[in-house]
Amino acid sequence: MNLYEHTIIARQDTSPSEIKQLTEKYSGIIEKNDGEIVKTENWGLLNLSYLIKKNKKGSYIHFKFKGKGNVVNELEKNESIDKKLLRFLTVKVKKFDLETNFFSKKDDSEKKESPNN
Repeated sequence: MNLYEHTIIARQDTSPSEIKQLTEKYSGIIEKNDGEIVKTENWGLLNLSYLIKKNKKGSYIHFKFKGKGNVVNELEKNESIDKKLLRFLTVKVKKFDLETNFFSKKDDSEKKESPNN
């Protein structure tokens, strides 16, 4: 099985319940096609570098999963027709980085590191 990291960007006006539905929908597609989800991360609403379909922000959802090539084909086929999504990207990786949380609050980690505060 191959290892993949897959990120989708939903429209900025997508509600939290719709984000949850999108996560469940695409998790289901992965599992239906004999894929195994290792980790799902909701990165939240982030600024986009440039306007995409008249949106300045997007809600990011990131999946780390194991699967065969047909899983990626099925995912991208469904995502290309989904009107709630702005972009999607799949990257094949050699190893998952499960420890690093890139979009956690920086303040929390800084407070833990410095005992003088």
